[in-house]
Amino acid sequence: MNIIVGFILVMVLVFGGFLWSGGEMAPILHALPYEGMMIGGASLGAFVAANSFGDVAATIKAVIKCLKGPKWKQSDYIDLLNLMYGLTKIYQKDGVLALDEHIENPHDSSIFSQFPKIQHDHHAIDLITDSFRMLALNFDDPFQTEDVINKKLKKHHHEVLVPAHGLQTVADGLPAIGIVAAVLGVIKTMGSIDKPPAVLGEMIGGALVGTFLGVFLAYCFVAPMSSRLTAIEEQDGAFYNVIRDIFVAILHDHSPTICVEIGRGNIPTVLQPSFYEMEEARQDLTAA
Repeated sequence: MNIIVGFILVMVLVFGGFLWSGGEMAPILHALPYEGMMIGGASLGAFVAANSFGDVAATIKAVIKCLKGPKWKQSDYIDLLNLMYGLTKIYQKDGVLALDEHIENPHDSSIFSQFPKIQHDHHAIDLITDSFRMLALNFDDPFQTEDVINKKLKKHHHEVLVPAHGLQTVADGLPAIGIVAAVLGVIKTMGSIDKPPAVLGEMIGGALVGTFLGVFLAYCFVAPMSSRLTAIEEQDGAFYNVIRDIFVAILHDHSPTICVEIGRGNIPTVLQPSFYEMEEARQDLTAA
């Protein structure tokens, strides 16, 4: 939502200041369709040429994500801690084999089904189930396990940031593409050099709209969208870091309560539930 507010402020303050200073929108509006077609078409074509169709589709979804904001809320972190508490308690009480029905069929699991949002996030489910599978295979060294999970998280982080990097590349190229459109406008103007000064002035003004549009779109829209998307993915990535930290704590033979508390301590501050909120949530879950 804040990105929409930011874009509205950009439009109102930039064009409001332009009009307030005595500027006229007519030359901009006249040239906008042609310059916009050239700049937008060149940017889109270059982006499609530089990326796979999968990355293009992912970028479209990422733009929507920019508008929606981060996926994981404080309530989701509470659910994650409760889920990991339940799994850890079963593992430490009855052994890893007691988790087999939940790990091998998480979508039919009575434990995972209590947390549907997590249950439908394939990366979170894969990270949890694969980690317990490694434990079942006697891969239980906490330091080696942490290293393996970190590599998985690094791979996932790299993949989810592809759209943000693609948008940043477009933002970097837009000013130059704007210059290309402006040069084409100048070429058109030079071909009409015999026209009256008023006509030539209008044509040159239209050409300069290309430079303005390229820079304006790059630094006021596309680059902020890339930065916002990066921030969202960084924040959402913390969710999976909590899974890693709890699992490593399990391998250090801490109690379920301590494992969950270690995970809670690594939740981003703005989303971190308090110790007492977690105690209340766990009691409510037990009562249910």
